[in-house]
Amino acid sequence: MPKRSEEMLLDLWMSLLLVWITCVPCVSMTPITGQSKSTQTGGSAAEASGPAEGQRLLSRAKRGWVWNQMFVLEEFSGPDPILVGRLHTDLDVGGKNIKYVLAGEGAGTIFAINELTGDIHAMKRLDREEKAEYTLTAQVVNADTDEPLEPPSEFIIKVQDINDNPPQFNEGPYRASVAEMSSVGTPVTRVTATDADDPVYGNSAKLVYSILEGQPYFSVEPNSGTIKIALHGMDREMREEYLVVIQAKDMGGHMGGLSGTTTVTVTLMDINDNPPKFSKSLYEFVIPEDLPVGKMGGKVKANDRDIGENSKSTYSIIEGDDQGMFEIVTDGQTQEGILRLKKPIDYESKRAYTLRVEATNVRSEPSSGGPFKDTATVKVVVEDSDEPPVFLKPVYVLEVNENAPVNTVIGTVTARDPDSTGSLVRYFIDRHTDLERQFNINVDDGKITLAKPLDRETDMWHNITVTATEVRNHSQISRAIVAIRVMDINDNAPEFATEYEAFLCENGKPGQVIQTVSAVDKDDPIQGHYFDYRLVPEMLNNPNFTIKNNQDNSISVLAKHDTFRRQKQEMYFLPIIVTDNGNPPMSSTNTLTIRVCGCSKDGIVQSCNVEAYVLPIGLSMGALIAILACIILLLVIVVLFVTLRRHKNEPLIIKDDEDVRENIIRYDDEGGGEEDTEAFDIATLQNPDGINGYLPRKDIKPDLQFMPRAGQHSGPNGVDVDEFINVRLHEADNDPTAPPYDSIQIYGYEGRGSIAGSLSSLETASSDSDQNYDYLREWGPRFRRLGELYSVGESDRET
Repeated sequence: MPKRSEEMLLDLWMSLLLVWITCVPCVSMTPITGQSKSTQTGGSAAEASGPAEGQRLLSRAKRGWVWNQMFVLEEFSGPDPILVGRLHTDLDVGGKNIKYVLAGEGAGTIFAINELTGDIHAMKRLDREEKAEYTLTAQVVNADTDEPLEPPSEFIIKVQDINDNPPQFNEGPYRASVAEMSSVGTPVTRVTATDADDPVYGNSAKLVYSILEGQPYFSVEPNSGTIKIALHGMDREMREEYLVVIQAKDMGGHMGGLSGTTTVTVTLMDINDNPPKFSKSLYEFVIPEDLPVGKMGGKVKANDRDIGENSKSTYSIIEGDDQGMFEIVTDGQTQEGILRLKKPIDYESKRAYTLRVEATNVRSEPSSGGPFKDTATVKVVVEDSDEPPVFLKPVYVLEVNENAPVNTVIGTVTARDPDSTGSLVRYFIDRHTDLERQFNINVDDGKITLAKPLDRETDMWHNITVTATEVRNHSQISRAIVAIRVMDINDNAPEFATEYEAFLCENGKPGQVIQTVSAVDKDDPIQGHYFDYRLVPEMLNNPNFTIKNNQDNSISVLAKHDTFRRQKQEMYFLPIIVTDNGNPPMSSTNTLTIRVCGCSKDGIVQSCNVEAYVLPIGLSMGALIAILACIILLLVIVVLFVTLRRHKNEPLIIKDDEDVRENIIRYDDEGGGEEDTEAFDIATLQNPDGINGYLPRKDIKPDLQFMPRAGQHSGPNGVDVDEFINVRLHEADNDPTAPPYDSIQIYGYEGRGSIAGSLSSLETASSDSDQNYDYLREWGPRFRRLGELYSVGESDRET
């Protein structure tokens, strides 16, 4: 009942409010009189008092009509225009010919004024949200002349708001997140609605928020729109997402107000509130003993209901692995614990292991009470497998002297079968590592012997691979590396470091160092090299040279006098014996070649040949070679010049094997008349062989030998062309061995083996009269016409 009484009281107040809003325009239509007087009235009063003489009459113009600020209700949609207000002036008295004029925003379109009464009406439906007020200007003018009677005055018409816009959530729908297990009252997010109504006038824009859906998990503050946690212990693992519907209602939430809704999707964020949990308390794995180190032996998994980083765990072995045989690592993708071998396991040594494995969360929440853990037992059973033989050492280092005899024992390798059955082992050398087969091995006991003599200076080290194989299972093979070092013995004599060639100046001084000589030895003694140099016995009393030890395994060769001459002896040979300090010592004889050369005053060698001694002073061998090269180059240039000159001076004469008719020279230059005729030499047309009257034919072989006769010789100048041609014509006519040039052409091969045979009639013995041309008609129209022509010719000849 009290609630019902409150609603009735609220409805009564709303009714009174609407009545008051409707009555306000009526109050504004009432003119306010007595506040001012008309301009005319003010003028009369001024005249009654009268101005002083000589003074100008000053008066202040007063507004002759007044009105209040006007209001109009928005969204009014009655059948007639709504009366906004009425304008009135003191000039509007009975019989006064005036009219009211309205100008400004919306004048004539939205607002209209009665010219006679001054009533202002709203002609259209107004919306405060589009435009809240209008500024207009009113003026009183003469109805006949439109002459202003008073200055214009400005007034405002305000559009009064009504509750015609519902609240709207412009940013919705919303998404928010909050940590699971949050305490009651924890803010989640804030929603905001807007109302287009006037927030100043009335309660049309006063909003109140409420929750329509999402209880009892969430609540919302009515005034601010803040959504908060309303239920304790919200667990993400039970439910992760919630849909909340929020309503915003204007009019302060009272009855009759408009409302709008929005949705808020709230997601609970995960925290580390669940420990990892192994799916089984006991895991059993069987691992073969030959499993390589680092390979996986099994997997364990601890599940965590959390997600993301909160679900990640690390695994560790906390008990049962005192020898460090195993390790467990975390797979980053599957979050599984991978059990791997850290050391080789042996079935014969230990056949089972019991491990205690722990899974611990990587991250921990301060409020969760520390990191979460879980443990499980892992039992590892070692499975026996047939293992290959095992060498006592993975690498053997052996030594042998170079030049040791064949079958010398270098060393022994040993391998055993680790299995309990203990199979016998056979040894072999991998010949891919001993291509020259320099070593052998005893298959039973593993003794390595020498198969070929070794030379340390060729190879100091030999690396071979030895394999050990079980007798009962040849697939079980193991390998070991054997490094054999060849020990040095003194088996190489020292020799000169290089082939020395010394030069001795003729003007050298006695005791001058000619050459410094050093030696090398391929051997490598432990105490290092020491060489002893001496001259051969027959050269001990050498009158020309001597040697001096430099105490650094080298000697200096010295000259004993200064009377060396190239004419006397150009070259000297000095044999030197070099001995090392090995056991037994080795020695060799090396010869030093010494040339006697001519040198400058500074001791610089210039020439070492005897021939150069007899050359003129100042010319060396290099200078002679340069001079000779220049001479040869000049000769080549002269030969080329002469050859080119000969080709240039050859006349344009027709050779005997060429025909003048085959050599046609065309000139595009315009002729010069008589000058060209006089300058032309007819001798260029003459054949040198035709001067004697005999011109051999090249087209046929003459049967009779035609004796040449003396021809007329024409001089180089003034030759008669007509006479020259007549002579040639006479020679051709009197030559019985050949017809003229243009009468016949002989071909070396013509249709031999052809069905048609030869088409030439020159070599046939038959006459034209014996020929029958009827067969030509069978070859076609063209040959038929040819046969008719020949037949007509024969008939004409017979007639």
